[in-house]
Amino acid sequence: MEKQKFIQYGFGPIGQRVASYAIDRGFELEAVIDSDPAKAGKNAGEILGKDLSVIIQDSSYDVFKSSKSNLVFLTTMSALEDAYPQILNCIHFKKNIVSTCEELSYPWKQNYHLSSRIDMLAKLNKVAVVGTGVNPGFAMDALPVFLSSICKDVESVRIERYQDASIRRLPFQKKIGAGCTLEEFDALVKEKKIRHVGFTESVQMIAKSLGWELEKIEETIEPVIAKKRVKSEFLKVPKGRVCGVDQICKGYMNGKEAITLELQAYLGHKKPHDAVMIKGEPNITSVVKGGINGDIATCAIAVNAAKKILESEPGLKTMLDLGLTSWYK
Repeated sequence: MEKQKFIQYGFGPIGQRVASYAIDRGFELEAVIDSDPAKAGKNAGEILGKDLSVIIQDSSYDVFKSSKSNLVFLTTMSALEDAYPQILNCIHFKKNIVSTCEELSYPWKQNYHLSSRIDMLAKLNKVAVVGTGVNPGFAMDALPVFLSSICKDVESVRIERYQDASIRRLPFQKKIGAGCTLEEFDALVKEKKIRHVGFTESVQMIAKSLGWELEKIEETIEPVIAKKRVKSEFLKVPKGRVCGVDQICKGYMNGKEAITLELQAYLGHKKPHDAVMIKGEPNITSVVKGGINGDIATCAIAVNAAKKILESEPGLKTMLDLGLTSWYK
């Protein structure tokens, strides 16, 4: 059978890994788009350490105009408003999209206008679009939703994602404020440069699936201070500086916490794990000891979701719409 061609749009650490995983799985890399002047004109094969010649281009128009592929892995922005022009460009050229844009994972509440337009244009152009990743997209929304399948009743859902951020990529470590002073941390939180994007979307996805109408959603971000010197491959954080975050998002129903998400991500976390705790009948507790490696999982689920999105009806989809995804040979 002819290999499924794809375009890699965004060639940072996540984009490079998505492309590499896709190639390893038998997909054919047709083109790479990245706006970084330092990458344009270089051979993506050399960067990936693979025997192929695909020159990185900075013009999506030039790529799409001559492309034969109907699939784009879009790994550029976290905010939907920022990624929106790129998404529309892909749709205009009739490309199905699997994106790691966090706010695209369940955008119907926060970005209804943009979501509606993406959905309408995707249907007109007969393509499908989905936002996914490990979180949002799996660990703190799709997984707990699936686990609730065996419950007769559900009262509340709590999800913990505790990570040793020292094994993550540098952009992630910067996003959690590792190395900042308290003053720098507070300023960056106010500028929304330190935060995990997608908490609200995950809470809304769970609520939608369970048929719950939430009264409000509250989110807090607190620094985690290094009690001793900690380090990663990229950073050295002295005692007394910020080494990460403790971020909590709560969805309320009938005046009580119904959905609680907590992310502890900092350098040197001693008890990393991913846990889902459903209070109901029966009570469900699911724990991944050591936690899920976010970079591996995000890229893997993007590649694994490609089959589903290519088989999907046109429109803007969420992981709830695609059904069960899986690794496949």
